[in-house]
Amino acid sequence: MTPTDTRAAVTAALREIAPEIEPEEIDDADRLRQDLDLDSLDFLRLIEQIAQTTGVDVPERDYAQVGTFGGLVAYVAAHATA
Repeated sequence: MTPTDTRAAVTAALREIAPEIEPEEIDDADRLRQDLDLDSLDFLRLIEQIAQTTGVDVPERDYAQVGTFGGLVAYVAAHATA
């Protein structure tokens, strides 16, 4: 997965869960729960959507690493298989 593909996949997954979010307004530093207003159920749905679309499973112990949009993109990029 290229960096562009990874970002697009995470953005698409986020738009599935929160369609009101405008992709061009998302910053890498945006916190998923606080800044993008995902509640805990939405967060879990996002993690599930990421797993389904990219094959990258995010175990609960790694949730702190994916607390921001940029963190989630980096995590998926680091764990995606070619």
